Amino acid sequence: MKTGEKKSIGYPLITSRKNPLVRSAALLGSSAAARRESRAFLCEGARLCEDAARSGLAIATCFFTAGAWEKYGPYLTEVLGACGETYQVEEHVAALLSGTRNTQGVFCVCRWPGTLQEDVIGFAPARSCLVLEDLQDPGNLGTILRTAEALGIGLVFLLGDCCDPLSPKALRASMGAVFRAGLIREPSPQRLAELLKRQGYTLHAAVPDNGSRKITEVDFGEGSHAVFIGNEGNGLRPETCGFCHDAVTIPMAGRAESLNAAAAATILLWEMRRGTEKKEG
Repeated sequence: MKTGEKKSIGYPLITSRKNPLVRSAALLGSSAAARRESRAFLCEGARLCEDAARSGLAIATCFFTAGAWEKYGPYLTEVLGACGETYQVEEHVAALLSGTRNTQGVFCVCRWPGTLQEDVIGFAPARSCLVLEDLQDPGNLGTILRTAEALGIGLVFLLGDCCDPLSPKALRASMGAVFRAGLIREPSPQRLAELLKRQGYTLHAAVPDNGSRKITEVDFGEGSHAVFIGNEGNGLRPETCGFCHDAVTIPMAGRAESLNAAAAATILLWEMRRGTEKKEG
């Protein structure tokens, strides 16, 4: 047993914020570089940690407070059955791990999910997929992944300089969808476009342009489709639009010129789902 620990509720109790296990876990929550280097990430929240366990992720370590043990016992039961090491931590230690103002006091260090791939070569094609280019807001990314899962779009490409889907904010917004979605990183729009075209996809660049083809006119029930969505402020890169077969837009009334990336993605994903359901009857 390490210095500063004692038995409590059957698990070692960590009382110091300087504990190396705690400091290492906290770094995973704050640093994308640390996550990539260690091939691990920090998951926070009773329900999210339980979801990680149910989704089959390898959980290396679990930390929880006494309050969490009393309040979230049913969630913790499944998590503790799936993790390697378990520690109780005091509240001030939990505050170091937490990325929220009011923490639930449950944290897991999880191994890199097998669904997040770093190489586009050899991906398993799907009928429809989403391509997100240079998306910077982890809240937007998580929301889009949650919506994609809800609407049955299980393949998402992270093109260019997208934010980290394993960041605490993205994980919370995704409500566990990150654990199950097929996510593939690819830096080159040309390479991705060429590969998708070879797989028979029709590529659509989503743009806020009234002169473009309305998304409601696309027949998603025929063939395979990939919809490209760009950066929150700048949209898709011009060269990326050039690699696509056409440009599509969401018809809008009123004075709105564009939509938030997550809101736009929700509409586009719904149209993709609606077209598929129409084909399937």
